[in-house]
Amino acid sequence: MKRRDFIQLSTLAGLGMSLPLSGVFSACAQHPEHSLEFKNLISGLLKDWCDGMIKVQINKPSNLEEHGALDCPSCSHIHGRCMDAVYPFLYMADVSGDKKYIEAAKLVMTWAENNVSQENGAWTVIPNPKSWKGITIFGAIALAEALHYHGHVLDEATHESWLERLGKAGQYIYDTFTISFTNINYGATAIYGLNLIGDVLNNDEFKVKSRALADGVKSYFTKNEGFLFGECKKSSSKLSAKGLHGVDLGYNVEESLNSIVMYALKEKDEELLQLVTKSLNSHLEFMLPDGAWDNSWGNRMYKWSYWGSRTCDGSQPAFGMMAHINPAFGTAAVINTELLQRCTADGLIHGGPHYMSAGIKPCVHHTFAHAKPLAAMLDHWEHLPEINKNTALPRAEADGVKHFKDLDVSLFARGDWRGTVSAYDGEYHYKYDFRQATGGALGVLFHNKVGLLCAASMAVYHMVEEYNQQSQPGKDIALTPRIETFKNDEWYTNLYDLTANIESTDEKGKLELKSNVKLKNEAREVVSDTASEFDVSYICSAEAMEIQVKTNQNISEETAFVLPIISPTGETVNRLSDNEITIQKPEGLVTIKANVPLKQKDISGARLFNMVPGVEAIPLEAYFQEDIDELVLIITVS
Repeated sequence: MKRRDFIQLSTLAGLGMSLPLSGVFSACAQHPEHSLEFKNLISGLLKDWCDGMIKVQINKPSNLEEHGALDCPSCSHIHGRCMDAVYPFLYMADVSGDKKYIEAAKLVMTWAENNVSQENGAWTVIPNPKSWKGITIFGAIALAEALHYHGHVLDEATHESWLERLGKAGQYIYDTFTISFTNINYGATAIYGLNLIGDVLNNDEFKVKSRALADGVKSYFTKNEGFLFGECKKSSSKLSAKGLHGVDLGYNVEESLNSIVMYALKEKDEELLQLVTKSLNSHLEFMLPDGAWDNSWGNRMYKWSYWGSRTCDGSQPAFGMMAHINPAFGTAAVINTELLQRCTADGLIHGGPHYMSAGIKPCVHHTFAHAKPLAAMLDHWEHLPEINKNTALPRAEADGVKHFKDLDVSLFARGDWRGTVSAYDGEYHYKYDFRQATGGALGVLFHNKVGLLCAASMAVYHMVEEYNQQSQPGKDIALTPRIETFKNDEWYTNLYDLTANIESTDEKGKLELKSNVKLKNEAREVVSDTASEFDVSYICSAEAMEIQVKTNQNISEETAFVLPIISPTGETVNRLSDNEITIQKPEGLVTIKANVPLKQKDISGARLFNMVPGVEAIPLEAYFQEDIDELVLIITVS
């Protein structure tokens, strides 16, 4: 197999959902003029990231427990998956001729063999033989791609030893992985992984298993909108009370769909391409105009970093390689990469747009994971379709309300306003509650002129994956807009109401999304002896965003609507009156006005920071008054 022809992609444009796709996959004799702007972006960013990783690579030959690993600026442990960097390092060694990248690649592999390599061929997530071994698939793909495209830069002894090691990893995956043995991202990623490893090692058994996994994944797309499901413990587990599957947008777009697309294109699996095209279109509805992935509702949103998911690879391959089907997929690939660049400093990706303004150190995991898909894009560049941002995203042009039946999530758009309201009751874990936006909550509020204004966090920040999340700095206060009360020091909020619904109307230029919600604690018990049931309405016109909250019940405990407004350190805040506050952003003035006094939650400093999705905010709250049983908050931008 020749370099750069591992996947042959058609450059035909304009194919929509009318497929069949027969004839789409043959390589064209002449390729269209590619977007050099995008190629330069990913080339420069990949070099920046690789140099940044080398800066934190540990060089201590006397200490084999650390030698060769990537030190993490934010975490007290070494990330076992840092050997994934072997692929981007070897890519850079090949295209630059600089031997420092070969040395860096050898060092991460040496560390992995000394610390996380197991006799059965697996690698572990930390240097503990009893820890999670499923991550073997990600390291195996990285090693296989490194050897396939750039193995010729290695000395013969290293090349042969790495091929042997790849074979052991491939056998472990072959023996262990099924579509449903754990979260769907593992089985889905093994589809491409086993196919790739099978080609590199000339092992047909691996490719047969890959085909079986590909057939199996075809039943893991939701009925109506085609979202890939199975992100829950475990992927074959029960439906939610509303009959909904476990779906996480972050894992889907940054990991699982990449594998499915790359396999389906290579093997010309037209049935799978039909499914994945519909799925990509549905997922694309949730990309915000600034390139962010709106995973406010996803059931693994505890790893939401605004640009994607903390430990996944990035969405560039799935969307970039399918840009001949829908040019907006190419737009998504470009502008999400631009967002990653804006979140990069000193060669490392920061886990959200406000890490730097809040003084939060980055986790190196983001960088070594997201460097891989950029290398993959460049290795396939000669066969990629045209990729640029000339075609508008669905959410950039949207107007009205779009409800997703498979999620019970609604998107709304009017003028420059974009928002997400969630009543999704899917859970990642049925024993523990890692509460994403639900209960009729506003998951995202975005304005085209000034950007992000509201974004959900976990209700309570949990270290669901202690080796893959950073500790929450300072006081943990949720960012999700909500109704809340405290009784006997116990928190009750609509964020724990999995029974809420959403109704919408569009009349006289105004959209209204209305939800009837109950205030519950984490055990989902309704608060007693005070108002527990409320109607919350989000009313959007081109001029303003209005939030109305009311109840017919007697309020005997202090009850408030909490509205955290996203605002990084440095933006000027002015209080015009008890009821009105302005925030000066670079692109405009945001005004928040209420029919009751606006207070600020007690925090140390001027801003609240939350790891999900890595932003700073000003936590405003409006309390019900004795003679006022309806709260009205209005947000405008000028």
